[in-house]
Amino acid sequence: MPFPNSSDLSPSSFILASIPGLEAAHFWMAILLCSMYILAVTGNCAVLFIVKTEPSLHAPMYFFLCMLAVIDLALSTSTVPRILSFYWFNTREISFAACLVQMFLIHTLSAIESTVLLAMAVDRYVAICHPLRHAAILTNAATVKIGLVAMARGVIFFLPLPLLLLPLPFCRSRVLSHSFCLHQDVMNLACANTTASVVYGLTAILLVMGLDAILICLSYILILKAVLRLALWKERLKVFSTCIAHICVVLTFYVPLIGLSVVHRFGKDLAPLVHITMGNIYILVPAVLNPIIYGVRTKQIQRRILNLLHVCSD
Repeated sequence: MPFPNSSDLSPSSFILASIPGLEAAHFWMAILLCSMYILAVTGNCAVLFIVKTEPSLHAPMYFFLCMLAVIDLALSTSTVPRILSFYWFNTREISFAACLVQMFLIHTLSAIESTVLLAMAVDRYVAICHPLRHAAILTNAATVKIGLVAMARGVIFFLPLPLLLLPLPFCRSRVLSHSFCLHQDVMNLACANTTASVVYGLTAILLVMGLDAILICLSYILILKAVLRLALWKERLKVFSTCIAHICVVLTFYVPLIGLSVVHRFGKDLAPLVHITMGNIYILVPAVLNPIIYGVRTKQIQRRILNLLHVCSD
């Protein structure tokens, strides 16, 4: 497929990244990605179904878990089918408009997920440090409001990212570093001053993901202080074990996010395989692992899954 004319300043399309020398392996890479995507969809749909049908799980923590499931489904669905189309049918070109929409969805959904993870940390803090006030503070109505605030926060902070790229000319190579569109990746292809995009993008990430990470750490410092005030180690472990699933989910979100940011900032000379692998990990690994983590750590979810498997086997 010929690349766009470098003298054409109108941003008509971009070229998704391939791995030099591994084009023949695209089919098998797509099989792996497709398997992970199916696992992510199945796991997150199972979480939604189980929480909906299990009255004992109708609590704020599990409503937040449902929000995570919906976000992971939306994030993976907005990227993986397009990646599979590229790997299976060699459709490397993506239109400028589709690229901006995909970019907006990826960054906005990531911001919403970060906010929900913060809300889950606050839920754990209130449940452990102020258990008698937990039901009064985190009501169902409050949970819905938090979800709406998370959505509005993501849209407000990250809608300007594609808007800042709209007027820019793109006269360099149109080949992206990933199999999908990210703001920094697209911005680096512009042949104009991108200071406004750089400053705003960094500010948005710091005010959303950065601030959320700090507040999550602060909530766990307070939780740890409360746990250490308990007399017996057995009690301490029992109380803190209620946070293990959330801590694991936080790590599966922030570690790939930080890794992808480091690759973008310091890995310009790294092989394309590193960029593409880190991007796919960022998109798919949280969506795959989140339902598994809560499935392992939550007895009610375990029991419902076993019941469903038993019914299917019969």
